[in-house]
Amino acid sequence: MLDATLKTQLKAYLEKVSQPFEIVASLDDSDKSQELKGLLDDIVSLTDKITLKTDGTDARVPSFALNRPNGNISLRFAGLPMGHEFTSLVLALLQVGGHPSKLAAEVIEQIQNLEGEFNFETYFSLSCQNCPDVVQALNLMAVLNPNIRHVAIDGALFQDEVESRQIMSVPSIYLNGELFGQGRMDAEQILAKIDTGASARDAEKLNAKEAFDVLVIGGGPAGAAAAIYAARKGIRTGVAAERFGGQVLDTMAIENFISVQETEGPKLARALEEHVKQYEVDIMNLQRASALIPASSAGGLHEVKFESGASLKAKTVILSTGARWREMNVPGEQEYRNKGVAYCPHCDGPLFKGKRVAVVGGGNSGVEAAIDLAGIVAEVTLLEYDSKLRADAVLQKKLYSLPNVKVITSALTSEVKGDGQKVTGLVYKDRNSDEFIPVELEGIFVQIGLLPNSEWLKGSVELSDRGEIIVDARGETSLPGIFAAGDVTTVPYKQIVIAVGEGAKASLSAFDHLIRS
Repeated sequence: MLDATLKTQLKAYLEKVSQPFEIVASLDDSDKSQELKGLLDDIVSLTDKITLKTDGTDARVPSFALNRPNGNISLRFAGLPMGHEFTSLVLALLQVGGHPSKLAAEVIEQIQNLEGEFNFETYFSLSCQNCPDVVQALNLMAVLNPNIRHVAIDGALFQDEVESRQIMSVPSIYLNGELFGQGRMDAEQILAKIDTGASARDAEKLNAKEAFDVLVIGGGPAGAAAAIYAARKGIRTGVAAERFGGQVLDTMAIENFISVQETEGPKLARALEEHVKQYEVDIMNLQRASALIPASSAGGLHEVKFESGASLKAKTVILSTGARWREMNVPGEQEYRNKGVAYCPHCDGPLFKGKRVAVVGGGNSGVEAAIDLAGIVAEVTLLEYDSKLRADAVLQKKLYSLPNVKVITSALTSEVKGDGQKVTGLVYKDRNSDEFIPVELEGIFVQIGLLPNSEWLKGSVELSDRGEIIVDARGETSLPGIFAAGDVTTVPYKQIVIAVGEGAKASLSAFDHLIRS
């Protein structure tokens, strides 16, 4: 199952296993079961610490559990955890085998102290870059606390469950049989939902912090660069972010970040966070900013309030809250979000295997999505508002070569249709004839650009008519001591490499402001 190179790498990892355990597989005569058996045989051949039993009786076949002799762990994979989930498998093997996690000590303690019964199920797809974070977080929680059980399920392999639960977006997380959440979540975010007192405790800790010299709001590429440049000046630096990595976490292939020939968004996001952690930076995650209160006098402290109830003060503030996927804002979109309306073709595409889908948007992202989906689904209809596609010529050439893709230009998507549970179609307006035309389909992937995360700043700093923070060449906003960087600003060309440079520039400008104030 595994090639020689992968076996060599895996063998090196498995040398870190210190506590013996067993894998118990539930198999039948299917091809997938035989593939799984081959994978598990390869694993146990690389270490004497892991044994394999094939007498499992789990209802999901193929599947396998990782069991310690004392039986205090309930952790299972249903399907073959390859692709993006192979890393989740390796981490699970190590952690069940006694290798410590890199999770912060206070988070580990919080997990271990949870009381109650938590039976988690996560539906993933092998091509989803958001799913491993959820799977890995819940696997680790199951290792740390016997009250927590977790099954990671390949949605493409267990289509009956996907259909019965009307799952149209991954990762989809169920807790004790009820939908718990959808989309990327890490251990801290999961804890925040199930440990109801966590938010208040965190807010209390933040309120007690002393004022920062530089407070960065946002943890994407711009925020990470700003924090590093500030910390290197030896000044008190803090980063408050809703999720570290920002929009990069939702990006699949990255091939234009200079000096890095090819990487993936989540991998780059982890590298950014690890780089920031090399310095004395106070990182405060899961903090969504709600208001900016500028200093009342020159040289005074600015204040940022958060939805958690926390409040932080600083001599200078760098706003780098980034952007998010732009929505169509048409009837039915919100009603059928994650029920057929999706924004990540890499994540959710496999759930629409053999079905009809639409892609809304004819730029690079839309055309790339249509090309990717064409290899999975039965039929792709691409809708573009303009009279022609805006994507690069090489992408258009590839798109038009695909037999199961239909391109419709001058099309204004006007409504999402559904049966109350899932999408059944859409309606678009032909801008040439003003005719409203229905299209029957099962999925809609929206790819129409980005929207700046700046609503919370209205009335405080000057914004453009598009909602972007207006900055000058130094990253300064309309308020003294308040700087901004990245996709949330008026700086053109929303690119990772540009955001990193703008973050560094804003940080240097903030430092210059400090020494001159």
